[in-house]
Amino acid sequence: MDDKATLHSYLRTRRANLLAKLDGLDEYDARRPLTPTGTNLLGLVKHVASVELGYLGEVFGRPAPMDLPWLDDDAEPDADLWAPADETREQIIELHHFSAAHSDATIDALPLDAPGVVPWWPEERRHVSLHQILVHMCVETAHHLGHADILRELIDGSAGQRPGDPNLTTRTSEEWAAHCARIDAAARAAADRVRERPGEGDEK
Repeated sequence: MDDKATLHSYLRTRRANLLAKLDGLDEYDARRPLTPTGTNLLGLVKHVASVELGYLGEVFGRPAPMDLPWLDDDAEPDADLWAPADETREQIIELHHFSAAHSDATIDALPLDAPGVVPWWPEERRHVSLHQILVHMCVETAHHLGHADILRELIDGSAGQRPGDPNLTTRTSEEWAAHCARIDAAARAAADRVRERPGEGDEK
C-alpha cells in the first residue's frame, strides 16, 4: 500500500468510527450538549463533514455543489457544531456521506503532490499539497473522534470503537467502578500530599 492509500484508509476508518458514535441513540442524546462549550455528537459529525468538503474540495479547485449556510461569513459562531431542531439527523448523515464521496473523488483524482490553496489560512502557509491536507484531515477527524468517544461514554457507558474492541480492557461494571475508585483515591492522596507541603512549587 502506497502513502496515499495508507492515509486514505486511515481517514475512511476514522470517518466511519465517528459516524458510528450515533448508532442506537435517541434524538435527544444524539444532539444534547455534554460540555460547558456545547460539544455534542451530531454537531461533531456535522462539523467534520463540513470542513472536509472545504479541505478536500474547495482547496483543490473542486468545490462541492452544496450550500452550507452554517459556514457563511454572516453565520452565528459555532453554527456548524450543533443541529437546530428542524435539521434532521438524516440530513446530517447524508451530508457526511456526500462529503466522504466528494473527498474520495478528489483523493482518487489527484497525486499526493497536487497543489492547493487554503484561503482561510494565513498567507505564509496557505499553499499546500494533497499529502499535507490528507494528514490534516486524518488528524482533524481523529481529534473530534476522541471528543465523540468521551461523549458517548458519558451518555450510556459505551466505550471503544466497536464491541469487543481489543484496545479496551475487559472489566465488568463493578470492576470498572472499583478501578475508577482506585484512580480517584490516588488523585485525592496526591492532592493531600501537596497540601501538606506548604510552599511546594512556589517560585524561589
